[in-house]
Amino acid sequence: MDFGPVPLDQALGAILAHSEPLPGGGRLRKGAVLGADDLATLAAAGIRQVTVARPGPDDVAEDAAAARLAAALVPDPDAAGLALTAAFTGRVNLKAARPGLVDLDPAAIGALNRIDPAITLATLAPLVRVGPGMLVGTVKIITYAVDGAALDRAARAAAGAIRIRPVTLPDAGLILTEVPGMDLKLQAKGRRAVEGRLRALGMTLAACVTVPHDETAIARALPALPGAIALILTGSATSDPNDTAPLALRRAGGRVARFGMPVDPGNLLFLGDLAGRPVVGLPGCARSPALNGADWVLERLVCGLAVDDDAIAAMGVGGLLKEIPIRPQPREGDAPKSLRDF
Repeated sequence: MDFGPVPLDQALGAILAHSEPLPGGGRLRKGAVLGADDLATLAAAGIRQVTVARPGPDDVAEDAAAARLAAALVPDPDAAGLALTAAFTGRVNLKAARPGLVDLDPAAIGALNRIDPAITLATLAPLVRVGPGMLVGTVKIITYAVDGAALDRAARAAAGAIRIRPVTLPDAGLILTEVPGMDLKLQAKGRRAVEGRLRALGMTLAACVTVPHDETAIARALPALPGAIALILTGSATSDPNDTAPLALRRAGGRVARFGMPVDPGNLLFLGDLAGRPVVGLPGCARSPALNGADWVLERLVCGLAVDDDAIAAMGVGGLLKEIPIRPQPREGDAPKSLRDF
């Protein structure tokens, strides 16, 4: 592609690279393909030279290039759970068409972005939760045109490299435990926060059962709890694998696979299963709608991803999440004991 200043008499059919102000107000916008009327208007304004781009015979114009690359990235939008916008100024946006997690091939996207600096794809991070209409990625052709052979290589490199992994579970059940003297508003807050998380995933709360904070009561409630996944939010923090709620899961015939995770807030989560159904012991911070480690575990489980020791261990990188308001500096010195249930 040729780029640079030319006299007006050499600009016919070229792409205007920079907007030009016109007499009486208004502008001739950059990106316009200059026709005879445009050149006459510029000449009348006293402009004798303009900066233009002129694609070569093997170049592909920015909008056509962006559309072609987006189509290669998402060959079947319905299957990928994505909607593609029309190309404009060399850009196509990829938006989520369903709730779920962003599923990427980072190596393929990296390969695409190494082919030509003018051919780019920017995305959200892997496994970020999205809902319908959220922007997931954007294809951007930076120059007014790009080499067709480079575009073809980019399209092959990242074919099918992005999709939304759908939610595969319809609902969840929630057990709340209460301790003597507990404020009932805290229970209601916990239920609302959990219900909001499920709603964002397109799921429903199948049932919410409140029982005493007692191993026997929890063990009795678990098998009868409706829902494809069981959630437990205790009135007193779980601080050991042999604490009340994990013991109750074992007593009910279930298994505790993991206690604790390297995500803060969210350290005091436990994970297990009962008769093939996932069971998540939520940390106290789950009463807040703010992002915490339980979100990452819940989102992966309901989208059909394995959440094992390796997966949870890997969450430590990036697992230092936004500070919650009542703990402005919890990693500086000792946190007050009453706040260690997060």
